Amino acid sequence: MGIHSMRAALPFAGMVMVILVQVSNMVVIKEAMSKGINKYVIVVYSDALSCLIFLFSSLAIHRSERPRMTILILCKMFLLSAFGCSADIFSYIGLQYSSPTLNTAMINLVPAFTFVLAVSFRMEKLNWRSKSSQAKSLGTLVSIAGAFVVTFYEGPTIIRRLTATDTTSLDEQLLSPQSNWILGGFFLAIEAFLLSAWYILQALVLKEFPALSITLFFQSLFGTILSTIFTLIMVTDPSAWKLRPDIGLFAIVYSSVIRDSFQTSLLLWCLMRIGPLYVSMFKPLSIVFSILMGVIILGEQLFLGSLIGAVIIITGFYAVMWGRAKEQNTIHDSGVRSSESSGEKLPLLQNSAEE
Repeated sequence: MGIHSMRAALPFAGMVMVILVQVSNMVVIKEAMSKGINKYVIVVYSDALSCLIFLFSSLAIHRSERPRMTILILCKMFLLSAFGCSADIFSYIGLQYSSPTLNTAMINLVPAFTFVLAVSFRMEKLNWRSKSSQAKSLGTLVSIAGAFVVTFYEGPTIIRRLTATDTTSLDEQLLSPQSNWILGGFFLAIEAFLLSAWYILQALVLKEFPALSITLFFQSLFGTILSTIFTLIMVTDPSAWKLRPDIGLFAIVYSSVIRDSFQTSLLLWCLMRIGPLYVSMFKPLSIVFSILMGVIILGEQLFLGSLIGAVIIITGFYAVMWGRAKEQNTIHDSGVRSSESSGEKLPLLQNSAEE
């Protein structure tokens, strides 16, 4: 029993670590951007470092055998890189205009968008007469409504930072390019949609090419190329590319090594141990971590709208998860009943043969 409890506790601790890394990466990136580090340069350097890490890991893991690579699979990996690179860019833009709290609240739209895309591509079936389908559909709409609440309603300040900037009125904050809440929410919603598209396409690619480290290497390689081209167009100051031993370099290393390598590996391990449903249940936990880190570490203000919208998003998300769990239980129960019925018929056939 002790070993069984330990095995059950390890995935739980692993998923808590995954969410903690996700939120801490947002805090580190936000702090780096506040010091003047260009967000696009961070994407380029972190993608390049991740490319090297996945190159060495793929060579070590797949030295003897590897799946057959085709042009079509490479094109799909390039599209995955385009989705991932664009999602990172929109995430950092939205983070610059808002906060880690809004970022993690909007990230909870990913299950809703994924559900809509899965239905559109016929990867998910809907039966409007079943409670599970009704719960998933209603939960999707509720999550989207919660995102609108977080984006368009700030409300009164619950926790206020004691700085000179607090004397600025809300209208002035909305006009400021560093705190445009609505614009930030719009970019973060685009990021959530791109991540959902990435999940759908990634599942299809892994079925055809199950070598994960090689897949991540090509995605990082294509992502580095795409982000470099985009950054060269957007960033005209050559000094922005200089690396210094400051928070900018730390953000690049943290984003590449901790988020892209460690978090991805740990997430996949938990996914193999406990399945996607249990893993998805930890997503709303990021809101709690982001609020604590944003208020304690970054000294950000906490607004009532953020809490209300986050609660609405979590409610919708768990409605989707409840519908999904009920659907899986229905499939399992029908399978058990069919096996039991076949088992009951077998002795009758044997008895008739004996007679």
